Amino acid sequence: MNKELLARKLEAQLKLVASERQLARYEPGMLAARSALKRYQSARLRRTHGDLLANPDTAGAARFFLEELYGAHDLSQRDVDLGRIIPTLQKMLSTESLHTITEAIVLDALSERLDSAMARVLGVDFTEGMYIAAYRTATTREERSEQLALVQSLGDSLCELVKIPLLSMTLTIMKAPARVAGLGQLHQFLNEGFTTFKRMRKPARFVETIVDRERAVMDNIFAGRQEPFELAADYGGPG
Repeated sequence: MNKELLARKLEAQLKLVASERQLARYEPGMLAARSALKRYQSARLRRTHGDLLANPDTAGAARFFLEELYGAHDLSQRDVDLGRIIPTLQKMLSTESLHTITEAIVLDALSERLDSAMARVLGVDFTEGMYIAAYRTATTREERSEQLALVQSLGDSLCELVKIPLLSMTLTIMKAPARVAGLGQLHQFLNEGFTTFKRMRKPARFVETIVDRERAVMDNIFAGRQEPFELAADYGGPG
């Protein structure tokens, strides 16, 4: 996909994300419910992938994945800034970098929609059992499978970024101009993603580990298994 098509896709996905977040603000209690849900999910992800966070080889990438891509903090302003400077992005960034950003926003758009569906059911005060039931009834296996496919695709994009010659030097040179152009947060996102993946010995295995674990969790929930977040030993970290 060329840069023009990527820019159009990015713009469309940003509108979807903004629409979902705006709708939530007009529903009584939704903002608080979504915040409670995001905090719960962020804590659960940190438990499931605690070994990746503790491993020096994967810790940086794990924090990037779990905090930048699916953290509990509000990303509304980031998306507003991103939408404002899409033409600048198209000019300044490589096709590969623009593709990675677009993949992140596509994932964000779907995750926001799924979060809203669950938050409407759960409210602000819920148990693990209630969360599991809402996951199974408010969202579908097809939607969750698509979400994991997008995680895989984004991870693959980051793995490809680290193969580009001189990209590290390019990102360093871009830092000051990016800040002036209003791209400071975006540059930080790209630089952190690139840097943390570049440092890992096996970045593709890292992505595979996260996706495999989350797919196992999904399968456990939809199969109605007890303790769906307890995974077998064969879902270990990168070797």
